[in-house]
Amino acid sequence: MPTKIFVNLPVKDLKRSIDFFTHLGFSFNPRFTDDKAACLVINEGSIYAMLLTEPMFKNFTKKEIADASKTTEVLIAIDADSREQVDELVKKAVEACGSIYAKPADHGWMYQHSFADPDGHQWEVLYMDESKLPG
Repeated sequence: MPTKIFVNLPVKDLKRSIDFFTHLGFSFNPRFTDDKAACLVINEGSIYAMLLTEPMFKNFTKKEIADASKTTEVLIAIDADSREQVDELVKKAVEACGSIYAKPADHGWMYQHSFADPDGHQWEVLYMDESKLPG
C-alpha cells in the first residue's frame, strides 16, 4: 500500500505561494524545491503538496489547467488539533492574501472552516471529535 501522498497543484507565482504557506506555518522540503516547484510539507514523512509553476505542471498532463479561482478542481482537507487551531489557520490564510470561501460549520462532532490560497485552491481545515460522532 502507498505510504506517502503528493498532491500536485499548479501555481501562477511560486514565490507568492511559498510566502503564503510559510506565513501559515508550513515548511518546504528543500531537496524538492527549486524555481519551478516547491515541496510543501503537510505532514513530515507522509503528506506533501507539490506547488508547480503552470509551465512545469503542464509537463504532467495533456489537459488544460483548471483556473482554481473560477472552477473547483479539488478540495484539500487537512485536520487540526482543535477548533481554535482551525480558526487560527484560516485567520493566517486571510492575513497572507488568501480568502474565506465558506463560513465555518459546526456539525457537533466536526468543526470546519475554509480558505482559498492565492491561486484559488480550496483548503478545508477541520477538527474532529470522533467520540461525538453520531451512531
